[in-house]
Amino acid sequence: MSDRINEKIQNYRTAPFDARFPNTNQTRNCYQNYLDFHRCNKALSAKQQDPAPCEWYRRVYTSLCPMGWVQRWDEQLEEGSFAGRI
Repeated sequence: MSDRINEKIQNYRTAPFDARFPNTNQTRNCYQNYLDFHRCNKALSAKQQDPAPCEWYRRVYTSLCPMGWVQRWDEQLEEGSFAGRI
């Protein structure tokens, strides 16, 4: 992984502006970053590559999403009942 990406992850404070989600309500942004994190992990793990770049998505969704939602989604993933496509 490049030093530039590592530097961005290390200097991360909160979720940056995302033009796909310009409104105040960040619910969709939260959910999309949760999906992107798990998709990234799945794709890079399948290719036997280091999933460290996916850390960005995890940091974004943990700053945007209520922890209760994340815990419920994690439980649903483990049970195989999560509604999102990963």
